[in-house]
Amino acid sequence: MTRTGGITETHVELVRASVEQIPPGSVTTYGELARHCGLSNPRFVGTILRTDGHDVPWYRVIRADGKLASPNAREQEALLRAEGVTVVDRRVDMRRHIHYFDE
Repeated sequence: MTRTGGITETHVELVRASVEQIPPGSVTTYGELARHCGLSNPRFVGTILRTDGHDVPWYRVIRADGKLASPNAREQEALLRAEGVTVVDRRVDMRRHIHYFDE
């Protein structure tokens, strides 16, 4: 079944399951998650997390430049800091905390 923009229920479930695999204290990017899940556009990940990601650790998915840009950036920062993620000026130290998915 296809949702808006070519996102299928399979994509939604894969994104949700993949976000659950990001270890505490780590982050991944919208682009890395899109690549891992076979999505053609990182924005699809944002759409999925916004509509179906409230019960997964959505806050571990950030922009490629490390900047926290979600509408809930303050909450996101607090949750990441609680897991030991280094955040300075609303930017994550990507070299230290990036998670890549094994293929």
